[in-house]
Amino acid sequence: MSCVKTEGAQPAESGRDGLDFNPFESMTPRLPGKTPKDMQNGARVKSSNVAPQGVYRPDYNILTPHMRSPEYVQMSTAAAITLGVTTGRMYRCSCTRCLNLLLTYPEGCRANCAYCGLARHREAERDYADRNFIRVDWPAVPMDVIVDKIASDGADSPFHRMCISMITHPRSDDDTVAVLKKWTSRIDPEAIPVSILSNPTTMGRRDVQRLKDLGADIFTVALDAATPEIFDRTRGKGVQSPHKWAKYWEVLMDARDIFGPEKFGVHIIVGMGETEHEVLQLVQRIVDLGGHNHMFCFFPEQGSLMDHLSATPRDQWRRVQLGRYLIDYRGARVEQMKFDDRGRAVDFGLPGGELDDIIDSGLPFRTSGCPGKVAEDISACDRPYGDSPPSDIASFPFQPKGKDIKKIRKQLDIPHRLV
Repeated sequence: MSCVKTEGAQPAESGRDGLDFNPFESMTPRLPGKTPKDMQNGARVKSSNVAPQGVYRPDYNILTPHMRSPEYVQMSTAAAITLGVTTGRMYRCSCTRCLNLLLTYPEGCRANCAYCGLARHREAERDYADRNFIRVDWPAVPMDVIVDKIASDGADSPFHRMCISMITHPRSDDDTVAVLKKWTSRIDPEAIPVSILSNPTTMGRRDVQRLKDLGADIFTVALDAATPEIFDRTRGKGVQSPHKWAKYWEVLMDARDIFGPEKFGVHIIVGMGETEHEVLQLVQRIVDLGGHNHMFCFFPEQGSLMDHLSATPRDQWRRVQLGRYLIDYRGARVEQMKFDDRGRAVDFGLPGGELDDIIDSGLPFRTSGCPGKVAEDISACDRPYGDSPPSDIASFPFQPKGKDIKKIRKQLDIPHRLV
């Protein structure tokens, strides 16, 4: 979801202590500090009461305009470039095919997820609309401007999908509905399908059903953490945040029932302390339920409670990417794979020639997410460089070429075709 932004980025060839994976004991977040009362809940923005005028580009001052959804939404830098509301370019790819929209309020997100740049603990440091998220800025744009631009493009729109990302805020459920209604009143959801990145903490089954009835195509739940222990440590009481593992699964099961097979899924961040066996067991569980898995490589987001920790080593990431793809799209099962005593994948359960063909296709190493119009296993949500710098690509937003495959094979420790 980003353009090129490489300052301070380091290659992720190895994790803490030179390991080729991030162990649980090394991935402990800092504890959040206490925010002064006069800086809580967007007080600084609301007291300044600066009226928004058109597109807002984050500039890190304390006069962030008083913007609110559903009239305003933020969008990824890549989406803003593609839409033409800001300028820039992306390394080796021309645009993004998913219009990623994010609800926005002066109060910001009331959750405190340890890896997220939007987290509540940043209130004293940076106003909500000025916070970085997934490595870059998110400009705020009037929803009317977005709809006008997309509607005027018609069949020539570069976007294959639109996604509404909810946040933890009292108005998030109702405003998601308002944004969705505004979109579908002008844009055929058959032409540009809509995904919902949900906030289960504030939702019930009726909310899930309402979004389906209003034309949403896919519903996703950002578990992010692969185990309940990591979830609690990074998203729950461990960081003074309201999210609960059980509640997320409750809403995920609602989505399975309401949206149906292949129309729901989860987000998983790899490298926050889980083993490869644990994360691929979760992948298998989701597939067995009828859903899909959208994976992200952990990258220490500047300003987050985990910005001092190591990015996911590429060895670990490539092994999990490959295993996820095989389970999601090639009928493989985690029970057929072999893992060592540290939970690392050492055998994917396929003949060498078949595995070689899949690796050489490059498909397992592309960004995973909701599908677009190219193929089932090529995501519309390509999130350019959202989880890595372009100098050390984690998720490829384009088709990997020969030199890319050679590097991937080296990271997998499979340097040439098997016999």
